[in-house]
Amino acid sequence: MMRTRDDGTDRVTTPVALSAMMVTLQEIANMAGVGLSAVSNWQKRYPGKNAKGEDMPDAFPSPVSPLDAAVATFDATEVETWLKGQGKKFTPLKQLRAVLPFEGQLWKAADALRGSMDPGEYKHVVLGLLFLKYISDAFEEQHAALLVQAAEGADPEDPDEYRAANVFWVPKEARWATLQASAKQATIGQVVNNAMLAIERDNRSLKDVLPKDYARPGLDKMRLGQLVDLVSNIAIGDAASRSKDVLGRTYEYFLSQFASAEGKKGGEFYTPQCIVRLLVAMLAPYKGRVYDPCCGSGGMFVQSERFIEEHGGRVGDISVYGQESNYTTWRLAKMNLAIRGIDANIAHGDTFHADGNPDLKADFVLANPPFNDSDWNGELLKDDKRWQYGMPPAGNANYAWVQHFISHLAPTGTAGFVLANGSMSSNQKGEGAIRQRIVEANLVDCMVALPGQLFYSTQIPVCLWFLSRDKHVNGFQDRRGETLFIDARQMGSMVDRTHRELTAEDIAKIADTYHSWCCDPDVDAEYEDVPGFCKSTKVEEVAEHGFMLTPGRYVGAPPVEEDAEPFDEKMKRLTAELAAQMAEGQRLDAEIKKNLEGIGYGF
Repeated sequence: MMRTRDDGTDRVTTPVALSAMMVTLQEIANMAGVGLSAVSNWQKRYPGKNAKGEDMPDAFPSPVSPLDAAVATFDATEVETWLKGQGKKFTPLKQLRAVLPFEGQLWKAADALRGSMDPGEYKHVVLGLLFLKYISDAFEEQHAALLVQAAEGADPEDPDEYRAANVFWVPKEARWATLQASAKQATIGQVVNNAMLAIERDNRSLKDVLPKDYARPGLDKMRLGQLVDLVSNIAIGDAASRSKDVLGRTYEYFLSQFASAEGKKGGEFYTPQCIVRLLVAMLAPYKGRVYDPCCGSGGMFVQSERFIEEHGGRVGDISVYGQESNYTTWRLAKMNLAIRGIDANIAHGDTFHADGNPDLKADFVLANPPFNDSDWNGELLKDDKRWQYGMPPAGNANYAWVQHFISHLAPTGTAGFVLANGSMSSNQKGEGAIRQRIVEANLVDCMVALPGQLFYSTQIPVCLWFLSRDKHVNGFQDRRGETLFIDARQMGSMVDRTHRELTAEDIAKIADTYHSWCCDPDVDAEYEDVPGFCKSTKVEEVAEHGFMLTPGRYVGAPPVEEDAEPFDEKMKRLTAELAAQMAEGQRLDAEIKKNLEGIGYGF
């Protein structure tokens, strides 16, 4: 949709994907709960005309957008009528859009402009622009304030004026107005590149962080310009938007959507929010050093800061340390933390072979390492000092990560991390012996079995490990010689056909159970074993089970509810229902037979 600027030129305001009556192919797929390829197949299978040129009564709706439009759009009413006529289950467009927050609406618009670009590439295009808009908004607000104070000696073009206010300095060639003025030009890609280079040049903390490949031939410059115009219409870096964390929410939402779109590859940089919230809620990192040696896009740090703010603490009370081996993911982390003003020491490199924080002793370790990584070159680290409990097998890095976490814990530190379920019971190539030594060292605080389908990258169920250097000092009751097992496999709700999420209630129940077990004075309820859900277990019992840490072995089965309906009454009710259903089946069979006879196909 076109609107006119004050200078008489045109600009794109809201893409057709957000129009009340228009819908894109991707939205049709979302409505029907299928993939985009299925919708494309419908278009081919139900053409407007047959081979004779005759109109087809069940034709898929035709696009109503102009032929030269970047994205095909369809009349929503026609689409819903067609889906209903085909007997396909679907969510009405109004209902689908009603549940989307602002960031969801923005994602739909931005994704519509993606076209055929790979989500992994588009991720950096969009997130880089959002970051640029954020720092430009914050800069312009500070610039306006300095103009007012110019008579008192303030200099709106002095970079130090902005750094003193914890605002990134944005040189003239990188300001958003410059980009917006060039949005319709073929050179927009180079303009964005120049802006990124200028910002990195003048802000050392962003050196080598921002994407600078907007001028490449494979990037459609018309769509890039449309995306610039789209982002121009939202305020994300001014004080009001920062107070609502508009960009933080949008960034987090976009990261999750890109992870979903990329499938398995998306898991390399994104841990589902519900898992991060659960880890943080259980560890409660109020104060001290927080460490994630495989930090992805930095979600653990973001949630830790958010937890502190929600519980009345001071964000400055924690120090953040991390490492990420993938360079592009490391850049995502740096941007993700920068937009929130989180000062973090994030190293780039392989954690096992080039530890960026070798002397760090952390109060809290939060991590989601790669599952069952077989390509970690463990044979090169046979004599590493971190393997206090045994040499991890070269074909699986799970217990290398566990021992790396332990090696970085302070004397009273605790760690919470995600691993594949196999880590709780595997005995291959010495893993069982390593796990036994860790249990006997009194390090295993709590084990949580989670349901499957929580991750975008894998459908396998995972578990959470919680280790503590000192269960007496770190907790509120001496739990040495004990481990809490929690079986949460039946928790969570499906958010679509393939993904599950833990609800806020689920997270609270698991975290409160753990804190009541620790006798945390902030939790009112006293801990009790709950059959089928949780059990506090002595190390002797764990030894009886071969030092396997699968919660299901210990918590038992939940109590079975007694059926209050007498057997005789239930059978009479069920047989009556069956008789009614069989009679209805006979009626329908007769109706079908009658209809077939009516068109000359009786039998």
